[in-house]
Amino acid sequence: MKNKMKLKLKILNGNYGVCKLSKEDEIPGWIKGNFVSIARTEDELSIVCEEEYIPENVKFENDWKCLKVVGPLDFALTGILSSLAQPLALADISIFAISTFDTDYLLIKKDMLKKAIEVLSNEGHKIL
Repeated sequence: MKNKMKLKLKILNGNYGVCKLSKEDEIPGWIKGNFVSIARTEDELSIVCEEEYIPENVKFENDWKCLKVVGPLDFALTGILSSLAQPLALADISIFAISTFDTDYLLIKKDMLKKAIEVLSNEGHKIL
């Protein structure tokens, strides 16, 4: 049996919002911050960014904190998200996961962050 994957995670500053715009909308100019994610599908345009930049007229889910897996991570690695998501799911902590070329990010509701850090630390992950 393989050893459990142990990861280093960094808590990003700020509170994040997950925005839903129409699939026809252009990518807006108000998007700013150190972490931004944009995804367009046939159904929607989703944007994740710091809450302070989101206009009042935009539909969004607020109060997310962002944990960054310290990378870069090799594409050949397997089980990265699973090693984080599984223990959080068992602790009834919802996540919103985002992957980039270099690494993975987990958004966790602000009121669950302390519990998430405890769960992940107990699994051997290091929170910086």
